[in-house]
Amino acid sequence: MPSAANVLLYAAIAGLVLYKVVYQQVRGTLLNRRTLVTMPLLVTVVGGYLALKALPGASAAELGLLAADLLVLAGLGVLRSTSTTLTERDGTTFQKGSAGTVGLWVLTVAVRIGVIALGTALGVTGPLTSASIAFSLGVSIAVQNATTYRRIQRRGLPLTDRRPAVSR
Repeated sequence: MPSAANVLLYAAIAGLVLYKVVYQQVRGTLLNRRTLVTMPLLVTVVGGYLALKALPGASAAELGLLAADLLVLAGLGVLRSTSTTLTERDGTTFQKGSAGTVGLWVLTVAVRIGVIALGTALGVTGPLTSASIAFSLGVSIAVQNATTYRRIQRRGLPLTDRRPAVSR
C-alpha cells in the first residue's frame, strides 16, 4: 500500500502531466528542446527513484508485468506523437494535438489501470506495481517527445534552444 506522501506525489505528477502535456498538446504549444526534455526527464527520474525503492521486494512476475507495461506505453507514446500536427510558428515548431491525441491519452491511462488490475487478478500485487506508475508514464512521455523530435528533424522544422516569446 502506497504511503500518503506517495499518493500525494502521484496526484501532483498526474496534475502536472494533465496540464503540461495533455492540455497544452490539445490547445497547441510552441516547442523548444527544453520543453521536449524537461517533463519526461523529471517524471522518469522521480518515478525511477520510487520504483528503485520498491525493487528489492519485487517478484519476477512483477518485473515482467512492468516490462510489458513499458513496452505498451512506449508504443502509445509513438502513436500519440504521430497524432499531433507540427508546423512552423514564431521561429520554432508549433505542436497541436487532435481528438486522436486525447483518445490515445485516455487509452494510455486505461492501459496503466489495466496493468494494475491484471496484476491484481494474477496475484502480482507487490510494491513495484504501484511504485512504477510515474516511471512508466515518464518513459511513455519520453518516447513521445523523442518521436516528436525525430519528426521535427525529418521535416526540417526549426526548434529553438530557448523558450519562445509567444505561446498560442
